[in-house]
Amino acid sequence: MTTAFAAFVAGSLTTERFTFVDIGCSGGIDPAWRVFGERLRAVAFDASVDECERLTLAETHPDIKYIAGFVGLPPDHPFASRVAGKPRYVRNPFPRSSAGRMYHLQQEKLKAASLEEKLHHNAWTMTQLADPAKPVVVPKVLMELGWTDVDFMKIDIDGPDFEVLNSFDGYLDELGLLAARMEVNLVGGTGDWEHVFHNTERFMRDRGFELLGLDVRTYAMSALPSPFAITAPAQTVTGRPFQAEAFYGRDPAGPDWRDIGSAMRPEKLAKLAAIFSVWNQPDSAAELLVEFRQKLMVVFDVDVGLELLAGQAQPAAAVALSHKDYIAAFEAGSAQFYPPVPVPYTPPTPRNRLSASLMAFMKPSSISG
Repeated sequence: MTTAFAAFVAGSLTTERFTFVDIGCSGGIDPAWRVFGERLRAVAFDASVDECERLTLAETHPDIKYIAGFVGLPPDHPFASRVAGKPRYVRNPFPRSSAGRMYHLQQEKLKAASLEEKLHHNAWTMTQLADPAKPVVVPKVLMELGWTDVDFMKIDIDGPDFEVLNSFDGYLDELGLLAARMEVNLVGGTGDWEHVFHNTERFMRDRGFELLGLDVRTYAMSALPSPFAITAPAQTVTGRPFQAEAFYGRDPAGPDWRDIGSAMRPEKLAKLAAIFSVWNQPDSAAELLVEFRQKLMVVFDVDVGLELLAGQAQPAAAVALSHKDYIAAFEAGSAQFYPPVPVPYTPPTPRNRLSASLMAFMKPSSISG
């Protein structure tokens, strides 16, 4: 991941801040957003009191706040009655997975582990937890903070994610939210209250967000465990699609959303381009620069921004092409935009067959019958 373009945008902001809400902040906020420096402000939530205290003590940024609490819905919210009494997980294969088996094997070891080790293994239940009977409603917290403009939101709390997303219903436009990253389940039933991808997808698209990316995690079954793809025993090299990180953003360059781009403040639009770049979507960021050049010119030098994004699109290049040359190479059908051409199969000639037969006769196999 490169944050060069985001840093360029951050250094160009003069009137706006980058406002970030992190719901499920165990381990700390994504360092990529710290590129906004003094222009950053963030509020982060986690159910672990221990973790929020640790993060608060370690935090050096004056405008990053950590709040311990189980994030949820207000009791009178319409979605609260729909989800009441329903099972949290339907058709959940986790207990059958190698990750589920490893979870049980590690429990005894983790009892004596450090806080950092417990959190690394997602054993936050072994830390001091906030009171689940006193849910924290994030939109209410934002109102109390006086934050009426939020750029980015992350939700990853291993369970009531869709409930929390519903707590923002009616607030997303009011807050001016540009993008959201959230964990989605790829397993489950078909209930409209479940935290399954199809429900999140419908919710976000109905409210003007487009899917920009989907980072799928696979979990292997314990009958034949697969090597772990990451250090924590969850995602595996092979296995069934289990969860994913879904990346949703406004799409002002799209034909259906041009009015959004026209109405968006220049610095707000610049921040959306920065988010796309941090998500390793330099093409989507560059599209904004090309489509809204005149608007963004009041924020930064668009040509410099395009050069940074062109460099991001060529991570393996010893010397990256300029934006102009990169586009020209594409238009000319350059080989760099295509996978390597496989070597075609050439049938052996009669002479090759005769030579191979002779060699086999002269050097018989050492394997006896």
